[in-house]
Amino acid sequence: MSRYELNEREAFVAMSRFVWQFANRAGDDLLTLLGDINIEADGGTTDPAAWEDWMKCVRSVVDGAEDPAGGSAG
Repeated sequence: MSRYELNEREAFVAMSRFVWQFANRAGDDLLTLLGDINIEADGGTTDPAAWEDWMKCVRSVVDGAEDPAGGSAG
């Protein structure tokens, strides 16, 4: 498992990108998003694709990439 260090602002930007990415793909169904990101007993997310999406957002912030999902990086 990779380890990244993000400050508070970078973590917030990654979270914002993740939520925008979800909304652009699946709409505004917050309950589905919350279900997808629930951490299971084995440490994985309910929807494994959600973890991959999250890590892409984290890497994009660490790498300084523009937000392809259309969310605001502020």
